[in-house]
Amino acid sequence: MTSHQLLRAAPGGAADRLRSLLHGSEPDGLVHLPGVHDAVSARLASRAGARALHLSGAAVSAVELGLPDMGFVHGTDIARRAAVIAAASGGVPVLADADTGYGNALQARHTALGYAAAGVAGLHLEDQVSPKRCGHMAGKAVVPRAEAVQKVRATIDAGTSLVVVARTDALSVEGIGAVVERCVAFADVGADAVFPEGAALADLERVRDALDTAGHRVPMVWNRSEAAGPVESGPTAAQLAEVGVRAVIHPVSALLAAARAMEQVYAAVVSSGSAAGTERWEWSALTALVRQPELLDEESQYAVAEAEPSAHL
Repeated sequence: MTSHQLLRAAPGGAADRLRSLLHGSEPDGLVHLPGVHDAVSARLASRAGARALHLSGAAVSAVELGLPDMGFVHGTDIARRAAVIAAASGGVPVLADADTGYGNALQARHTALGYAAAGVAGLHLEDQVSPKRCGHMAGKAVVPRAEAVQKVRATIDAGTSLVVVARTDALSVEGIGAVVERCVAFADVGADAVFPEGAALADLERVRDALDTAGHRVPMVWNRSEAAGPVESGPTAAQLAEVGVRAVIHPVSALLAAARAMEQVYAAVVSSGSAAGTERWEWSALTALVRQPELLDEESQYAVAEAEPSAHL
């Protein structure tokens, strides 16, 4: 563990719960972070037993702007959405997408401060040229390694205690050699974890071996996203754990499922005038999720008693 990591390893808080998960021992060797995009999805994921949550920039771009993951959202957009999610998560730590840091090293540091103020537990910062694009799209470019390293360093130097996951998109641009070099350099300046985007098992093994050789016990994060193709065809949890992955994000699975369900309901309403026949919750299930019964009970404790009629005319 580096001096940067030791400075940020004090116990307590969402950031340190997330840091503990990254370095801990989950049942299958991994912690799975389902993607959430609003308060309802955060409550549902927390209720399902998720140990940590993920907020994707692509999800925020789609939900808030109706636009693709091509650099349209800013850190302020994600921080605003993250604040709602963190408040609704019941204390489950949130790892949020910080894209490229939204500028140079100083902007990346400022982004970390904003995310910490929003209640985020950690962020992942990538080395693409701005404006960035989805990691699985063609036409990506990456900044020089030294510039990427300084952004990671500045994010850590913000002193927020956030978990800093350093992501590289260099695989499809410069090859696995560049990915290995960047991941080791990120670990050198104190990244809590590295995130080689688009890496196959053999690539992950090379990164792990290089980190081990450099003396870094730094976990890896892996992206199980439908943007890369059907998730059913990817590596198993056991395979990922064996090559050093300790966290898997599932950024858009729930959003895609929600979009499919809404599509069916809207089609039914338009065609038949009713949502009958589509699978839906009872209204009471939603009100229970958002704590209506408890809040009504709390409200009654503050009810103002009716004034008694005066005894004097």
